[in-house]
Amino acid sequence: MRGVWGRALCLSVGFIVVGRGAAGAQDRPDTAAAEAPRAAEQVATLDVGDLWRMARHKDAQDDDAGKRFFVLSPSIGSKPSTGFNAGFSGNVAFFEGDPKTTHISSLSGGLKISQKHQTLSGVRLATFTKDDRWFIQSDNRLSWTSQNTYGLGGSTPTADVENVKYDFFRFFESAYRNVKPGLFVGVGLDVSDHSGVRPGTDALPSWDEEPYEAYNQQHGFAANRQTSSGTSAGLLFDTRDNPINAYRGVLASASYRTFFAGFMGGDSTWQELYLDVRTYRKLSSDARHRLAFWFLGDFVTGGTAPYFDLPATAAQDRSARGYAEGRYRGDHLMYGEVEYRGTLTNNGLVGMVLFLNTTTVDDLAAKQKLFDSFAPGAGFGFRFLLNKRSRTNLCTDWGWGKDGSSGFYLAIQEAF
Repeated sequence: MRGVWGRALCLSVGFIVVGRGAAGAQDRPDTAAAEAPRAAEQVATLDVGDLWRMARHKDAQDDDAGKRFFVLSPSIGSKPSTGFNAGFSGNVAFFEGDPKTTHISSLSGGLKISQKHQTLSGVRLATFTKDDRWFIQSDNRLSWTSQNTYGLGGSTPTADVENVKYDFFRFFESAYRNVKPGLFVGVGLDVSDHSGVRPGTDALPSWDEEPYEAYNQQHGFAANRQTSSGTSAGLLFDTRDNPINAYRGVLASASYRTFFAGFMGGDSTWQELYLDVRTYRKLSSDARHRLAFWFLGDFVTGGTAPYFDLPATAAQDRSARGYAEGRYRGDHLMYGEVEYRGTLTNNGLVGMVLFLNTTTVDDLAAKQKLFDSFAPGAGFGFRFLLNKRSRTNLCTDWGWGKDGSSGFYLAIQEAF
């Protein structure tokens, strides 16, 4: 295992060095929030709200950086895990304190119904309190959904699939205290519950022999319900000029989660280390052209996790675009992505992205290690500026992976 952690650490440090060196001298965290509105105005002079007001012959709104910026959009897409889906997404960006000393905060959420008879909902919160004293982070989801399940590792065949239906509830809450400029320490409560698990409409007749049930029998988990509940401790370093859509800066976080058998219905005691590093580089002084880098590391460090809580592709945010959630799964996962972001119109209204990503997972039982196989993905997308002051975009992406995997994604805010 020493080699795994060494590579993870080297990749994390490498991403930080790339971001810091490429971006040049980083802005002080207490001035970055104040710089963000000016940088956004230099690049963007027109957003969807302006078009709406022009159509209604209304005057432009005052540039009040302290107000709340609200956007609501239909959400239509097609992913491997959902098929065609439709609903709505909303985002509120706001400042809890003086923008000169406080980063911008956001509340986002949505509701979707899919072609595969899924109902998907979730709410996320990322709030900086006055003068960035505290950072509050929430990821809460409630869904009646389904998923194609496979064996562990990065070389499972596409034909070896079992469709499983379940009800999903997630409650991840964390609170971080600022201890130095840009540096936060925090604790959290994490609950992940999969209930009513049953064969899906496309399930094979040999339910007891398929990968999901085989894993449960091997490790003593119930097939119809699996719960992980526990606490977490984390470090967060954030110098991004705008957490919603960064032009420069670094985000580096490490969270160690401990789940307990019997705590709030938890089925087993196990531990997880989660790493998240994001860096940004401006390719032009006005930020019309830039690069974004993303590294994830998700490792079960002890105990045995329930099947659905094992590290997996597309389980976090919008990682692994081009693949279904859970297509590749294992005890340890590493993920990397680079994305080019550019502005197509001089007024900043329309932009585009090009992205490349790859995922590697292991299978301890089969002695398959990280980096033995990869799941690469690539794609492109367009951006439509919904609010120029908060830099909130409507994002449309097309992604492709190996073995014919593909998807279309529509969301508010960037993937990372």
